[in-house]
Amino acid sequence: MAAGVPADAVGRRVSCGADYGTVRYVGSVSRTVGTWLGVEWDDPERGKHDGSYEGTQYFKCRHPKGGSFIRPNKANFGVDFLTAVKDRYGLNDKQDVEYGTGNTVVFGTKAVEFVGMDSVAEQQRQLNKLVDISVRECAVSHAGQEEEIGRTCANMRHINISKNLISSWETVIAIASQIQNLETLNVSENKMRFPSTSTFISSAFSNLKILALNQTQITWTEVLLCAQGWPALEELYLSSNNITVLERPDKILQTLKLLDLSDNQLLDGNQLHLIAQLPRLEQLILRNTGISSIHFPDAEFGCKTKMFPSLKRLAINGNKISQWSSINELDKLPSLRALQCNNNPFMDTEKNPETLIQLIIAKISQLEVLNNCEILPAERRGAELDYRKIFGKDWLEAGGHWNPEKNKPSEEFLAAHPRYPALCLKYGAPEEGELKGRQPLTLKSQLLTLTIKCPEQPEQKPVEKKLPESMTIQKVKGLLYRLFKVPGSELKLSYESSKLEGKEVELDNDLKPLQFYSIESGDCVLVRW
Repeated sequence: MAAGVPADAVGRRVSCGADYGTVRYVGSVSRTVGTWLGVEWDDPERGKHDGSYEGTQYFKCRHPKGGSFIRPNKANFGVDFLTAVKDRYGLNDKQDVEYGTGNTVVFGTKAVEFVGMDSVAEQQRQLNKLVDISVRECAVSHAGQEEEIGRTCANMRHINISKNLISSWETVIAIASQIQNLETLNVSENKMRFPSTSTFISSAFSNLKILALNQTQITWTEVLLCAQGWPALEELYLSSNNITVLERPDKILQTLKLLDLSDNQLLDGNQLHLIAQLPRLEQLILRNTGISSIHFPDAEFGCKTKMFPSLKRLAINGNKISQWSSINELDKLPSLRALQCNNNPFMDTEKNPETLIQLIIAKISQLEVLNNCEILPAERRGAELDYRKIFGKDWLEAGGHWNPEKNKPSEEFLAAHPRYPALCLKYGAPEEGELKGRQPLTLKSQLLTLTIKCPEQPEQKPVEKKLPESMTIQKVKGLLYRLFKVPGSELKLSYESSKLEGKEVELDNDLKPLQFYSIESGDCVLVRW
């Protein structure tokens, strides 16, 4: 092997300036002198060919122009972990330790009091203080001398070694095995080799709670093999790894609370069934995974699935979900509280964004947060009442009836609106006078005839007013100021529905229109101050 080239160079990660690649060949090239490295670059635009030169194939590349030859002195094979830590934190005595004046030593930019210690002892003290270490983009390629990390950085808990020159999972184990209480590890953006068969299970990750393996080219099969050594793992980040097929975890990942599979093009939505029995999974991130549908076949409409029993937060933004039936299916999840679903084709079926949000809220009964916005009780009530009215005519035409004995809506209607029977139980079946099609939501505001009462001011007689349903609560307060000479900031408004006696709903958001609260003609607005 040529001078300066490691014996295990083939397969090693290298950098050259700002570019990263993997060494695929070491040796001579025809009609040239000396040793060359054949490198497959992460960025194919950096390369010139597919590993062949003048008719001879020296190595293979995934991309037809992903490779090129460079001289060994141009390649950076990296440094050991501890050298990177010392360089990063200004604790390398060859470069960054300077003596200040008086009783101080300067480590990098930090002045440390110097009381009868030599610089080496002070370095050790500073390294031992480090708990949260980041050596991102510091060209880390290997662990270094055995046990040196453990002796030098005994208190490390959280490590970021992302975007370095780590070539294999064994290197990660060699570093982690020296850190007794490692809790968080980010190894993203290192294109590594992982074990392909079940090997010795290291105890290096026995306390690990958070692991990031984004952009590492790991497969799901390799995840399951390595996961045997992650007995306490709670969060696993696996975005951008070309994972297409999942397998059922068997007695592993049972402590997992968060799983991120973003930017992996999954084969189909049924792949999710294979991870649906993870007992503690609370958050599942599936952004841009290419799924077009979600289905839980073990549960009928109106029932809860046994899949994903603990799932509270689900992100499915940026996918290909085009049918509302997938949103109906999400109501089967027993613990779902938060959903992100922007940038899916089904959202283009409704032009009015407010109506779109109302439909999702009405379809998923336990949802509390939608696209990072909290769903207020009044907003849920308004969405459900509107949903009940909008599809009331469809319900009647499909066999729905106010008389429970005659109420037999078709299977087709129930498949499209599985929550409709529950909404009728909650608010009563819609009466003919309140049924409306979908058009009124997009027509110009209609006038509401409302009775205005002051329950705590008996001398004030009830007043009847006609108000546009688009009028905001703030403007209503302005009108009431003129009526009662009380500043709007002191007024507290609520209303009673003529159809739900004894139930009072606060009008607590000055920026919302009356129609947001599903107020109707004949209802009574209560004013207090």
